[in-house]
Amino acid sequence: MTTILVTIAGHPLTVAEALAGAGIAITALLLVLVLIAAGQARARRAADARSAEQAWELEERVADLLKVQAEMTGRMQTMAEIFGSRQGDLARALNDRLDGMSHKLGQSLAETTRRTHDGLRHLHERLAVIDRAQSTISSLSGQVGQLQAILDNKQTRGAFGQGRMEAIVKDALPESSYSFQATLSSGSRPDCLIHLPGGAPPLVIDAKFPLEAHTALRAAGDAESLKQAQARFRRDIAKHISDIHDRYLLPGETLDTAFLFVPSESVFAEIHERFDDLVQRAHRARVVIVSPSLLLLSIQVVQSVLRDARMREEAHRIQIEVAHLVDDVSRLDERVRKLQTHFGQAERDIEQILISSEKITRRGRNIGELDLDEVSGTGPNEARTAPDANGAGSAP
Repeated sequence: MTTILVTIAGHPLTVAEALAGAGIAITALLLVLVLIAAGQARARRAADARSAEQAWELEERVADLLKVQAEMTGRMQTMAEIFGSRQGDLARALNDRLDGMSHKLGQSLAETTRRTHDGLRHLHERLAVIDRAQSTISSLSGQVGQLQAILDNKQTRGAFGQGRMEAIVKDALPESSYSFQATLSSGSRPDCLIHLPGGAPPLVIDAKFPLEAHTALRAAGDAESLKQAQARFRRDIAKHISDIHDRYLLPGETLDTAFLFVPSESVFAEIHERFDDLVQRAHRARVVIVSPSLLLLSIQVVQSVLRDARMREEAHRIQIEVAHLVDDVSRLDERVRKLQTHFGQAERDIEQILISSEKITRRGRNIGELDLDEVSGTGPNEARTAPDANGAGSAP
C-alpha cells in the first residue's frame, strides 16, 4: 500500500494515495454526473416551461391573429358594403352624367344641325344674291357694250353728252329757266341756254365734247402714237374752244362766259392733270370746262340766284300784304274792344237781373210765410206797403 507508484514534481505517489485519489475522482465524477443529470432535468423543465410559455404565447398570438382576422373580416365586409354602396352611387352618378352628356350632346347636335341649316340657308341666299349680281353684271356688260357702241359713233356720242347735260339741268331748274337747242341771232344753236334773272344775258352750255382724240389717246400703245394722239387731242379741244367763243359769246345777247360740258369725270381729270395749257386757253377764251359734278354745282348756284331774284321780286308784294295784315289786326283789336264793352254792359245788366230775381224770390218766400188769420184785419193797401225783411218797400 505504501509502494510508491510514481513521483510527480518531486512528490512520491503511493498506491494508497492513488486509490484514495481514484475514489475521490470517482466520487467527483459521480457528483459531476449527478450535477449534469440535475442540470439536464432543470434544463428540460426550463425548456418545458419555455415551451409551455411559448405555446401559451403562441396561443395568445393565434387568438390575437384570429381576433385581428375577425376584425379584418368585419372591416372587409364593411368595406365591401361601402364599396358596394359607393359602386352603386358611382354607377348612378355615371348614369346621370352619361344622361346629362347625352342630353347636352343631343342639344349640341340639334343646335349644330340648326346652325348648319341656317348656314346653308344663308349660303343659298348668298348664292342667289351672287346669281342676281352675276346676271346684273352680265346686263351691265351688255349695257357697257352698248355704251361703247354709242361712244364710237359721233352723233350718238353727242346725244349721250346732251342727255346727261339735260338731265342735270332739268333736275335742278324750272322749265322757264332754261332752253334747249335755242336759235341765236347768228343762227347758231347752243345745246342749252340758262336764263338768268335781272335781265342778264343767258348762259350758254355746250355738250358736244370731241372724244375721238381722247379715245385715240387711250388706245396709244407706244411713245410715238401717244405723242401724235396728244397733239391731236390738243388741236381738237383748242378748235372746239375757239368755236364756242366765236359762235356763242355774242355781246348783249349771251353771257360773256360759256360752259364746255365734259360728260366724263375721268376725261375732265385727265385734261386738268396733263393738259393745263388747254385749261389756260379756255380761261382766256372765257370758256369754262365743267364735269357733271361741277355742272351740277353751277346749276345749284344758278338755282340759288333765281330763288333770291324771285324773293326780291316778291318783296314789294310781301310788304303790301304785311300792311294789309296790320290793318286787319288793328280792326280786329278795335272790334275786340267793342265786344269787351258790350260784355261789360251785359255783365252789369245780368247783375241787375240777379238783384231783381233775388228780391222776387225773397218776396215770394215772405208771402208764403204770412198767416192769413192774423192779417185778416189788415187792408189790402197796408199789406202791399208792408216792409220786407230788410226794411225795403215795394220793388222799384
